[in-house]
Amino acid sequence: MLAAAGCVFLRHGKGDHDIWSSPISGRTFTVPVNIQSRHTANKILKDAGLPKAF
Repeated sequence: MLAAAGCVFLRHGKGDHDIWSSPISGRTFTVPVNIQSRHTANKILKDAGLPKAF
Protein backbone atom coordinates (compact mmCIF):
# COMPACT_ATOMS: atom_id res chain seq x y z
CA MET A 1 0.00 0.00 0.00
CA LEU A 2 2.82 2.42 0.84
CA ALA A 3 4.84 1.56 -2.25
CA ALA A 4 1.76 1.96 -4.45
CA ALA A 5 1.33 5.48 -3.04
CA GLY A 6 4.90 6.42 -3.99
CA CYS A 7 6.55 5.87 -0.61
CA VAL A 8 10.11 4.56 -0.72
CA PHE A 9 11.56 1.77 1.42
CA LEU A 10 14.86 3.04 2.83
CA ARG A 11 16.23 0.30 5.10
CA HIS A 12 15.53 -2.20 7.83
CA GLY A 13 15.50 -0.62 11.27
CA LYS A 14 16.18 -2.12 14.67
CA GLY A 15 14.12 -5.13 15.65
CA ASP A 16 10.94 -5.63 13.65
CA HIS A 17 10.69 -2.19 12.04
CA ASP A 18 11.36 -0.84 8.56
CA ILE A 19 12.20 2.76 7.64
CA TRP A 20 10.15 4.37 4.86
CA SER A 21 10.12 7.83 3.29
CA SER A 22 7.15 9.66 1.80
CA PRO A 23 7.53 12.20 -1.01
CA ILE A 24 3.97 13.39 -0.29
CA SER A 25 4.62 14.50 3.30
CA GLY A 26 8.42 14.75 3.07
CA ARG A 27 8.73 12.68 6.24
CA THR A 28 10.67 9.57 7.16
CA PHE A 29 8.77 7.14 9.39
CA THR A 30 9.07 3.68 10.90
CA VAL A 31 6.71 0.83 10.09
CA PRO A 32 6.47 -2.28 12.30
CA VAL A 33 6.64 -5.58 10.43
CA ASN A 34 3.41 -6.93 11.96
CA ILE A 35 0.80 -4.23 12.45
CA GLN A 36 -1.84 -5.49 14.86
CA SER A 37 -3.87 -2.34 15.48
CA ARG A 38 -5.94 -0.28 13.06
CA HIS A 39 -4.88 2.79 15.04
CA THR A 40 -1.22 2.05 14.30
CA ALA A 41 -2.03 1.50 10.62
CA ASN A 42 -3.89 4.83 10.40
CA LYS A 43 -0.99 6.64 12.13
CA ILE A 44 1.43 5.24 9.57
CA LEU A 45 -0.84 6.41 6.74
CA LYS A 46 -1.06 9.85 8.37
CA ASP A 47 2.75 10.05 8.57
CA ALA A 48 2.88 9.12 4.88
CA GLY A 49 0.42 11.89 3.99
CA LEU A 50 -2.33 9.46 2.98
CA PRO A 51 -5.98 9.35 4.12
CA LYS A 52 -7.15 6.90 6.79
CA ALA A 53 -8.11 3.50 5.42
CA PHE A 54 -8.84 1.38 8.50
